[in-house]
Amino acid sequence: MDIMLQAAGLVANWNVLLAVVAASMFGLFVGAVPGLTATMATAMLVPLTFFMEPVAAVGAMVACSAMAIFAGDIPGALLRMPGTPASAAYVEDLYRLTQKGKAELGLGACVLFSALGGLFGSLVLIFAAPWLAEFAMKFSSQEYFWMALLGLTCAVFMGTSSAVKGLLSLFMGLTIASIGLNNPAGVPRLTFGSVEMLSGIDFIPVMIGIFAVSEVLRTVLNSGDGLAQAPQAVGNIFRNWGELLRTRWKQLIRGNITGTGVGILPGAGSDVAAYVSYAISRRFSKTPEKYGTGHVEGVVEAASANNASLSSAWVPALVFGIPGDTITAIVIGVLYVKGMNPGPTLFLFNPQTIYAVFLIFILANLVMIPLGWGLIKFSKNILRISKAILMPLILLFCIVGAFASNNAVYGVTIMLAFGVVGYLMMENDIPIAPLVLGIVIGPLLEDSLISTLLKYQGSLIDFVNRPIAFALFVIYCLIWVTIIRSWVRPKRQPA
Repeated sequence: MDIMLQAAGLVANWNVLLAVVAASMFGLFVGAVPGLTATMATAMLVPLTFFMEPVAAVGAMVACSAMAIFAGDIPGALLRMPGTPASAAYVEDLYRLTQKGKAELGLGACVLFSALGGLFGSLVLIFAAPWLAEFAMKFSSQEYFWMALLGLTCAVFMGTSSAVKGLLSLFMGLTIASIGLNNPAGVPRLTFGSVEMLSGIDFIPVMIGIFAVSEVLRTVLNSGDGLAQAPQAVGNIFRNWGELLRTRWKQLIRGNITGTGVGILPGAGSDVAAYVSYAISRRFSKTPEKYGTGHVEGVVEAASANNASLSSAWVPALVFGIPGDTITAIVIGVLYVKGMNPGPTLFLFNPQTIYAVFLIFILANLVMIPLGWGLIKFSKNILRISKAILMPLILLFCIVGAFASNNAVYGVTIMLAFGVVGYLMMENDIPIAPLVLGIVIGPLLEDSLISTLLKYQGSLIDFVNRPIAFALFVIYCLIWVTIIRSWVRPKRQPA
C-alpha cells in the first residue's frame, strides 16, 4: 500500500500530468493522419524525453502510443484510409458504417472498446508483471538464452507473413547489433575503420530513421499532394454504448483475451492482434457473411484487442527486457537512458516508479474517452492538413532528435541511412519488427550464450541442466515442430 501511495504521489505531479496530456494529444494527431503510425509517433517523441523526469518520460510514451492506436480508426471510418496498420484489419466495416450514415456507431465502438481493452491489458500488466519478475529472479544465463531465442522465433514466424523475409530482417538486426566494441570479446566488428562506429550503432537514430523518416519518404514518393476530404460531422458517439455493452460483451471479453495473449508474444504487437482477433470474431460469429459490409461485431472485438495488446506487450519488456512489439522496443531505449534498466531487479530497487507507470496506463485509457470524442469532432480539420506542410515539419523534428541523441552529426547520418533502409524494406514487404527486435535482443542473446559457454567450459548439455531452462527448451522445440509441420502439410495435400 505504501508503494502505491508513493506511486500515486509521483503521478499526481503537474509535470507528469502535463506530459501525459500533451503526449496524448500528439499521439491522437499523428494516429489520425493516414500513413503516420503509432510507432512513428513514439519514435518522434523520444528526443523530448531527454528533458523529462523518468516517470514523465515513460508516461508520455505510454499515453502517446495508446492514443495513436485508437486515432488510426478515425481516417479509416471517414476516408477508408487507416491511420495505423492495426486499424486496417477492420477498416472496411468502419467505412461501410459511415456510408450507411452510422459513423457514430463505428467510431463510438472504437472509443469505448479501445479504452476498455487498454484497461484490461493494464490490469494484466499490473498483476502479472510483479509475479513474473519474482519468477525471473531465478533466471541465469541459460534461461535468458532460451528466452532470447523464443523472442526472436516469435518475431519471425508469428508476427510476419513470410518466414524468409522475416529471417532476412532478423539477420539484418543481429548484424547491426554486433557492430562496434560492445561485445564480450571487446573486438572491433564491422567498423570499417570508422572511429564513430566503434561505439556501435545508436539505437535512437535507428528507430527515428526506420520508422519516421521512412514514412516521410514513402508519403512523399508514393502519394499525391494532399489528403482527401472528410465527410460531414459525426453524430453522438455515446448514443449506442449501452446497447453495445449489453449485446457485444462476449466480443469484448474475447478480444481482450486474444489481444493480451498476442501482445505478450515478442514481435507480434497490436497489428497482429487486430487481424487475429478479427479473424476469430468472424469464425465464431453467427453472421459471418456480414463482415466487411458495415458490421460492428468485428470492430468491437478487434478494437478491444488493439489496446489490450499494447498494454500486455510491456510485460516481457519490463520483466525480461525483451520487447513485445516495436513500440516497447523504443521505450526500452528510453528506460536505459533514464536509468530504469528493464529486468526483474527493477521491481526490487525501484518499485514505486514501476507502479507509477502502471497508474499512467490506467489514466491514459481513461483520458482516451474525452480526448477521443474531441478528436472525432475536430477530425475534419486534421485530415485536411497538406503533406507539403506536414512532412517537412516531421523531417525537421527527426533531424533534431537524432542529433540530440549523442550531440553529433553522426546520429543524423545514421538516421537518414536507416530511413532509406526502412523505406526499401516497406516497399519490398520486408517486416521491420524482426530487425528492431534483432537489434534489441541480439546483445542479450550473445552475452547469455558466451556466459553459459564460459561458465560450463563449452558444454552444450548444460544449456538445459536447470528445470526452467529445460522447460523453455521444450517450448522452443515445440514451436519449431509446429512451424515445420505447417510447412510440410500443404505439400502433402495434393498427393
